[in-house]
Amino acid sequence: MKKKIFKAEILAGHKDDAVEVPFDPAAVWGVAPKSIWKGRRGHEVSGSINGIAFAEGFIVPRAKKFFLTIDRDMEQAAGVAVGETVRISLAPRAGNSGTK
Repeated sequence: MKKKIFKAEILAGHKDDAVEVPFDPAAVWGVAPKSIWKGRRGHEVSGSINGIAFAEGFIVPRAKKFFLTIDRDMEQAAGVAVGETVRISLAPRAGNSGTK
């Protein structure tokens, strides 16, 4: 499946920080959301932040929008912080198949 590349500002979160994802992963990739942790469905992804790769990330819906969660370790590895605009590259994680 084709990766998506976009720029977004890192937003502060109450658990992890996040960036708004400007597309619906199910519509773009044809992969249905699945249970990713208790009480939350979303999409497992891999990608990069400012060219720094990560193997495991999650896009979750909230308030009719989609967000990529960014934990503190990922921010530190990429050398980024809340308020900065970053370049994001995302693709569904390998083995994350199925259709809506």
